[in-house]
Amino acid sequence: MDYKSIQNQLLQQYKKMALSKKELAECLGLGVSTVSKLMSQGYGLPNYKKLGNSRNARVVFPISEVARFLVDTKEVA
Repeated sequence: MDYKSIQNQLLQQYKKMALSKKELAECLGLGVSTVSKLMSQGYGLPNYKKLGNSRNARVVFPISEVARFLVDTKEVA
């Protein structure tokens, strides 16, 4: 699939411009704790935005970044 079709699919499925950590985990087939672990390691996830300055500020993943990540990621098994 290409970037535009993935982006459109995500927009239709979630009906918003950014995903929560839980929604990203669902989209990638991971657990929320795995997403948190990858975030703390600083790699393996799409770019995200932190909403606020506090340590436990809400994090969102823009649909455009998720689509780009899915296009660029190769499945390795």
